[in-house]
Amino acid sequence: MLDMKGMREQIDLYKQKLQSRGVAAEVVDELVALDEKRRELIQTSETLKQRRNDVSSTIGEKKRAGESAEDAIAEMQEVAAEIRDLDEKLAEIEERLQEQLSWLPNLPHESVPVGEDEEDNVEVKRWGDEFIPDFSDFPNGEPKAHWDLGKDLDILDFSRGAKVASSRFLYYKGLGARLERALYNYMLDKHVDENGYREMIPPYLVNDQAMYGTGQFPKFTEDVFQVDKHPLTMISTAEIPLTNFYADEIIEETLPIYLTALSPSFRSEAGSAGRDTRGLIRLHQFNKVEMVKFSEPETSYDELEKMLVNAEEILQELKLPYRVLTLCTGDMGFSAAKTYDIEVWIPAQETYREISSCSNCEDFQARRAKIRYRNEEGNPKLVHTLNGSGLAVGRTVAAILENYQQPDGSVKIPDVLVPYMGGKTVIKEEK
Repeated sequence: MLDMKGMREQIDLYKQKLQSRGVAAEVVDELVALDEKRRELIQTSETLKQRRNDVSSTIGEKKRAGESAEDAIAEMQEVAAEIRDLDEKLAEIEERLQEQLSWLPNLPHESVPVGEDEEDNVEVKRWGDEFIPDFSDFPNGEPKAHWDLGKDLDILDFSRGAKVASSRFLYYKGLGARLERALYNYMLDKHVDENGYREMIPPYLVNDQAMYGTGQFPKFTEDVFQVDKHPLTMISTAEIPLTNFYADEIIEETLPIYLTALSPSFRSEAGSAGRDTRGLIRLHQFNKVEMVKFSEPETSYDELEKMLVNAEEILQELKLPYRVLTLCTGDMGFSAAKTYDIEVWIPAQETYREISSCSNCEDFQARRAKIRYRNEEGNPKLVHTLNGSGLAVGRTVAAILENYQQPDGSVKIPDVLVPYMGGKTVIKEEK
């Protein structure tokens, strides 16, 4: 959530930055006016409460002196009624203010490019061009899509997933399941053993306050699966329970804190009709290894760069070609102040597809979830939160199947995964 005090004091800056994220300047004017009304009511209420205290003292003095206090009592009752009326109006305005603030996205960092959509994202890096496979000696000179490879190798079953659940669900089978498990175990080991993250197993169902704290609610309720008989939501990312680990707390541990977790992610994919209806790219349920950081404000952008490297190293060790983009203001997530997307090469589509997003949310989530730390003077301050995919496992499976496919229809196992595959070096069709 945005800082109302900051908006009031830097109204032009907030207008400029929010306009770059699609928010009209009039919205800021309305909020500032509402906040001004709130402050006026608070001041009037405090003046009346002081008057009530003064009249109460007068009543006591008159009673002790044996004098009539009827007029003073009547005045105090009248003042008390005014205070109740003001407090009701104040509560209503504060509720409206918080509700309107909760729908506003984070302010973009000064280094974020201004743009309307993904066409305005800026590529900052490419890696692994030498690992882009050549399919000239393949049948028809073309690669197979990962869903065809999965079916031919009998390791992915989308039709039975749709039968048991709905479209965009699947069964991993045999070495397909083993490959998925190998990937997330490798990713967790990498983050825990080499990158200093603390491994967690979080709840996969969370309450509305947790969803609000990380910015999913109230704006994105259509994008999630909710449990009808209970006030709980199936998580769309482990970012939600990991970030809320310290909700309503002052962190007493030394910063920065690094957390990682494997979790399923459940997404309704509202508004994505017709997009990626086949394969592993856009599922309703998928596994993801998440990275979350809690940082002091002064070092949070250094931590973002480190998190990006942590995600990149996974792809580099898998020898999967990728590129890094800085997302523009119009394509960035709701809670983010700056986001890097990593896109992996998908040969059958001849394009790069997102496999990780690494974001610094600054104090946006911390203000909503009330997460603080103590600065050098011992004063509670809002922490900065960061999150990133390290990586989306299903999309990594898709990238491996397509980039490591062989002319005979088999798929080689990346060297770094062989120990996690029980020594197996290839997935091939069983005769």
